[in-house]
Amino acid sequence: MEPTRRLSLAITLLLVMSAGRLLAPADAKAQGAVPPARESAATIDLTVHEGTSMSVAASPDGQSLAIDLQGSIWTLPATGGAAKRITDLFNDARQPAWSPDGKWIAFFGYRDGGYDLWAIAPDGSNQRKLTWGNFDDREPAWSHDGTRVAFSSDRGDPLGSDYNIWVLDLRSGALQRMTKDPGQDTMPSFSPDDKEISFISTRDNAQSVWAVSMLDNAERRITDPKIRADASSWGPGGEIAYHAFAQGQSRLELAGRSLTGTENAFAFRASWVSPTEFYYVSDGKIRRRSIASEDRPPQTVEFSAALQVTRPSYVHRKRDFTSVTPRPVLGIVRPEISPDGTRLAFAAIGDIYLMSIGGKPENLTRDRFLDTEPAWSPDGTKLAYSSDKGGDLLQLWIRDLKTGQDRQLTKLTTQPMGASWSPDGSRIAFLEVDGMWRRATVSVVNVATGKVTKIHDSLFGPGTPAWSPDGKRVAITMVAPYSTRFREGTNQILTMSSEGGGDRWFAPQPNLSIDSRGGCGPAWSPDGTKMAMIYEGVLSIVPVSPAGEPLGPPRRITTEMAHSPSWAGDSKRVLYQSMDKLKLIDLETGEIKDVPLDLKYTLDVPKGRTLVHAGRLVDGKSENARTDVDVVIEGNRIVSVSPHKAASHSGPNFVDGSNLTLMPGLIEFHSHLQKDMGEAQGRAWLSFGITTVRSPGGTPYEAVEDREVMDAGVRPGPRVYSTGYLMEWQRVYYKMGIAISSPGQLEMELQRAKVLQHDLVKSYVRMTDLQQKRMVEFAHASGIPVATHEVYPSTFVGVDNTEHTAATSRRGYSPKMSTFQRSYADVIQLFGKAQTIFCPMIANAGIRRVFAADPGLERDPRFALYPQWMRDQVAAVASGRATAPPGVDTGDPAGPSRMVMDLLKAGARIVAGTDSPNAVNLHGELAAYVAAGMSPYQALRAATVTPAEALGLEAGSVEAGKLADLVMVEGNPLEDISAAYKVKRVIANGRLYELEQLVAGRAPAKTPPTAANR
Repeated sequence: MEPTRRLSLAITLLLVMSAGRLLAPADAKAQGAVPPARESAATIDLTVHEGTSMSVAASPDGQSLAIDLQGSIWTLPATGGAAKRITDLFNDARQPAWSPDGKWIAFFGYRDGGYDLWAIAPDGSNQRKLTWGNFDDREPAWSHDGTRVAFSSDRGDPLGSDYNIWVLDLRSGALQRMTKDPGQDTMPSFSPDDKEISFISTRDNAQSVWAVSMLDNAERRITDPKIRADASSWGPGGEIAYHAFAQGQSRLELAGRSLTGTENAFAFRASWVSPTEFYYVSDGKIRRRSIASEDRPPQTVEFSAALQVTRPSYVHRKRDFTSVTPRPVLGIVRPEISPDGTRLAFAAIGDIYLMSIGGKPENLTRDRFLDTEPAWSPDGTKLAYSSDKGGDLLQLWIRDLKTGQDRQLTKLTTQPMGASWSPDGSRIAFLEVDGMWRRATVSVVNVATGKVTKIHDSLFGPGTPAWSPDGKRVAITMVAPYSTRFREGTNQILTMSSEGGGDRWFAPQPNLSIDSRGGCGPAWSPDGTKMAMIYEGVLSIVPVSPAGEPLGPPRRITTEMAHSPSWAGDSKRVLYQSMDKLKLIDLETGEIKDVPLDLKYTLDVPKGRTLVHAGRLVDGKSENARTDVDVVIEGNRIVSVSPHKAASHSGPNFVDGSNLTLMPGLIEFHSHLQKDMGEAQGRAWLSFGITTVRSPGGTPYEAVEDREVMDAGVRPGPRVYSTGYLMEWQRVYYKMGIAISSPGQLEMELQRAKVLQHDLVKSYVRMTDLQQKRMVEFAHASGIPVATHEVYPSTFVGVDNTEHTAATSRRGYSPKMSTFQRSYADVIQLFGKAQTIFCPMIANAGIRRVFAADPGLERDPRFALYPQWMRDQVAAVASGRATAPPGVDTGDPAGPSRMVMDLLKAGARIVAGTDSPNAVNLHGELAAYVAAGMSPYQALRAATVTPAEALGLEAGSVEAGKLADLVMVEGNPLEDISAAYKVKRVIANGRLYELEQLVAGRAPAKTPPTAANR
């Protein structure tokens, strides 16, 4: 069907072009020929005169220009003036290119969940697709005779290909692949005689300009491999201009000589209007330059563009931190049915539970440690699980269900998770987590001897292992990227020998992703004939060979949402989660039964009165500290803040902080919690003064358990605000991401977020702009915010939070920052006028400052709370061997710092986060803010008052009525921001923790529930 549709449309387009007339579609108005009307009183108009990551193309007659400002195509006179938007807001339209007759503008757009080539008439009518499919088509370039369009594409093998140059023949609709090298070939441009195509290639360990012959596909290199070239453009005189990073400049070059000097030239193709003149964009401005007079300054083409933003306005849902009425447990992690089908095991609120179907849950572990991910032995007599109860970080343990005895199976420096028993019960496959976001090695341990054998080197967030029926192979879900140019791909099946080696990839449904690597299978049936996994939100069964090779397409067996499938020993029944329920399906009859699970927890609200005498108070509301202040706490709330009275020094609940500074607990606004860090992670957060953590991405049920275990006070730690999956469209990268493939599936995911009471939803890199709009509508109706990486139209549809100054972008470049990480007035005005909650994550330079100013910090005992891989990172940063902690934006620090200050002045609300589970990085973030120009008071508010307001959390300042989340430090952070990490005591949710208690693991915690349901 796809080639037929492509052919039909290509012929239609050619006929329209030949006739010189326009076919007006019925939905032309909807396609955006007219700018959108004002939507509400909260919608604000603005006019911009600069563009970030903007490209320009000149019409063949030189009279008009097309630009791609913030995801729309605009046209304007070549002499400058007001730009007219010709596409609507939801195309993510990029890099316009005029047809030789001037009747069409081609671009690549992301309207349907993948990049396709489109064409539109210059007046905004007749927007049409030129290509379709599951692959990304980018960077169109017309042949000079107007019959062909060259482009780059990852078309090829769904299990992994690369970017090549392709040509679409508009006369026949035929597609021709021009390059086949394993390197990434991009940015094509036709030679003046159309006999060759220049392009950028990463082959031969370089990034150079190459050319390929249209006649015989012969290739030749054009530029010196020592030059990092980009965006080649072949001029009518035979000259090729290209972009280069050289001598500290981002510039356009011609044959190795600079054309643009110190301008910050953007890495897009120059648009030639004569053999000597071309248009380009630099410093956010459209410019025209001549190679015939290179010493002359360029001509700047001034323009204006009208945009609109919407400030979110809705009733925010607030978390209840007061009521002690028992609450249903929603965070049920890895429920697994027993081999005989009569019982199930699962993790919840920090412990392992066992339950007979129809009975009540029994808490097997009942401790303050992190116990998680239970797995049944084939004979049903034992459970393997991960726990840090042995004094080490997370290890594998085995519970003998007959004797009730536990045995520690592993002693590793990595963190074993995802246990899965071999069919004969002699071995357990698991994941040795050894890096951020659950980077892990696949290993097997002998149950009798404890000997560990690695069977696959470290992978990025692999899924839980599953065994073949003969025990010879292990299967996991793993991301299969389409290319090395972009990291996203589809989740498919990777199998390997249980002794190592012999990798084989399988795609049960090519180009369709298994939803996620976190809780979506594959679960291999005990008889080895099939696998259960989740496709498009529902439970699916795939028939497989004994080696795991699919023998047919996935068969959907439920219509309701499913998660975490597990098989009974008869290979006929599958247990799965559906929203907040557990279900059991009989594959032979199709009958689905609810599996009732009645488990509740109670919010931890301490009792009694505590008086804190602070020698100095930084309350978060004033730029000046107060001295000698008494703060009275009742339960978990502050009831008064008043001048100190010596007569109050009495009672067991008096806290003498007369030599310390009392300040609000810090809020880490962007960190992804990792179970592999165990119980110590919560103590680590507190030890650095962090009393609330926002986790904008995790697997849906683990995210809820993270929140519930802290609310219940099972172990010490910060309050947690979290969401489930990073919501992607069709492609995915992280284990905590989900590849959504239809509006219907998106609705199921949104409903699950509501049922599980997630605190926000996260629109991630590949989510379409139209579906992001739907996410905002749903989330705001539910009273929760939406977070994104985007600028526009997210600020138009009312997205609440934007993360990162730059970070990952589906375009391959950031719409927030251009080359050299510089942002321009369009970005600043959009975020400023929308008063966007913006989390920059620029701790790179700041963390180096922290360690340079305090060399002894590297030996701080708080770092012993982290796994070895994170301690190694700390040591590397402290010693200068590494320049940045993982997960933190890197590059020229001046650009991000300038962006943050410009946004703050423009009205955006800056909140501090790091994208790292290492708590010290938040202090690096604050140091970076102060170095950028914030006062220490402004920096502190970015980690206290402002994020509390963004979360709807009654904390962030020290005043009556607020939650008692407080930190006592040495020094005055209003004078020296480094004082904020010199923590001596923490009061979290009204409970006092001494630093020594937190580090040593002696911190008090609430006694776990004594009844499974109450």
